[in-house]
Amino acid sequence: MSKIMVVLPTYNEAENIGAITDALLALPLDLSILVVDDNSPDGTGQLAEEIAARQRGRVSVMHRTDKAGLGPAYIAGFKEALNLGADYIIQMDADFSHQPKYIADMVAKLEGGYDLVIASRFTRGGGVDEEWSIYRKLLSWFANRVYIRLLLNIPVSDATAGYRIWRRETLIGLDLERVRSNGYVFQVEMAYVACRLGFRVSEIPIYFPDRQRGESKMDLRIQLEAALRVWQVMARHRGLNPTRRRTTVYS
Repeated sequence: MSKIMVVLPTYNEAENIGAITDALLALPLDLSILVVDDNSPDGTGQLAEEIAARQRGRVSVMHRTDKAGLGPAYIAGFKEALNLGADYIIQMDADFSHQPKYIADMVAKLEGGYDLVIASRFTRGGGVDEEWSIYRKLLSWFANRVYIRLLLNIPVSDATAGYRIWRRETLIGLDLERVRSNGYVFQVEMAYVACRLGFRVSEIPIYFPDRQRGESKMDLRIQLEAALRVWQVMARHRGLNPTRRRTTVYS
């Protein structure tokens, strides 16, 4: 049976960490959770430790000493998951915008022969929170369905999505050391590298609600910066091909 691990980066998610771990552990799947906390001042890391003590063997916590950003947090979490022997690695947010109910479908899709499955807001059948403004909906749709997709020439409708499941061999093959982005564009870089290396990528449609508790870390400045950095991602990795896959796990 494949070992499934959820990598859950957190920063000031004290209001959500208990509920999201409960929801994940209640799924009819044998999975474990790795919380990667960036020294949250609201005590998220300590709450995660308390959960881990109650759910020994199913929940573990990685404490990072400062808020270094989403990209480094995921890289650290992915490496730890690989070293712990995970076969399937799920990445998701802790705020319930990524609903756990989709995980079974993501696992099934991965087992259908894909190397990466993205839970997509913009593929056919997907959607975003009804309270989003028309401007926000159009901006996100255009960035993903038109701008990134055409610029990078990848078959992905939601390259900025942070809800994904990876096959172990895929994350090893990417060589995480070559991924340098932080913030929003980190997701784009990971998807682009996977496609350039010839991994099989698919999407499933999801509905993406806004968080109900806690504060969003996303703003317009971050989105615009990410759009510009897509060009850097393309320049950095356009020479990749399947012969450049890594074959050994991280120490």
